Amino acid sequence: MDLALLRTFVTVHRAGSFTRAAALLGLSQPAVTSQIRTLERQLGRPLFLRQARGVTPTTIGDELAHKAAPHLDALVEIAETGLDEASSVRTLHLAGPPEFTAELALPALTELTGEDGQGLALRASFGNAEETLEGLAAGHHDLAISTARPRGALLTATPLCDEEHVLVASPRWEARIGSDKLLCEGAPALENFPVVEVHESLPFVARYWAAVFDSRPAASGTVIVPDLRAVLACAITGAGLAVLPRYLCATALGCGDVVALLEPAVPPLRTYFLVVRTGTLAMPHIARAHEWLLQAATDWS
Repeated sequence: MDLALLRTFVTVHRAGSFTRAAALLGLSQPAVTSQIRTLERQLGRPLFLRQARGVTPTTIGDELAHKAAPHLDALVEIAETGLDEASSVRTLHLAGPPEFTAELALPALTELTGEDGQGLALRASFGNAEETLEGLAAGHHDLAISTARPRGALLTATPLCDEEHVLVASPRWEARIGSDKLLCEGAPALENFPVVEVHESLPFVARYWAAVFDSRPAASGTVIVPDLRAVLACAITGAGLAVLPRYLCATALGCGDVVALLEPAVPPLRTYFLVVRTGTLAMPHIARAHEWLLQAATDWS
């Protein structure tokens, strides 16, 4: 069987579209379609069901992808790193949300990059859950950290840790709100106070309000900045209330730069997943990084 046909097939399977696969492979869409039809003729079975938007693999297509993809990934890695024993450093491509990846995951993995014979090079990229999982499926990443559990059998997800969310503000806002009033009135006590968030939809605040107050936030964002570290910086300066992961604001809480306005008995949590393409844990450097992160995560929750 022609390896070029298999490579095209696996790319289509991961991309879910002839068009996206063609862009990833640097081929025209007709060329990709022709290669898939050739492979289907050789096998005597259909591999994809054509739909209005993209394609869906048949049972045979799924089975072939799960058997072939890990071996093709290994061949690509051999081609990229070469066979020279001097080039023994393996490169791990990691993707995930910027704050969590930068603050927790990367510091843990850099322990594998020292001069102690571990032989691991790191390449990291940031993105939201959808971007990260699409990149992983397309073969751009080896490991992905995601707040969404992927569907289907192409990607395998393992729970990594739970992230606790905290409602914080600078001490001067705590004095103006009043802890007793907040405990008695709940969300209405916060309606007239400014909010710092990562998006106009107030994803962190809305999630917190739903979990703790069983309501929707009435306030709109005063400062919107697409990085939780910047949200923390703005909260410290008194720009407004913010909902942040505890790992990110623990130091600021400890030194009094911000205070927790509430400490609910059951705090809102968000689960992170460590995701790989099914079968790629057979590669030692991916398996090692995967296990290392799972061990490190026992101290994060």
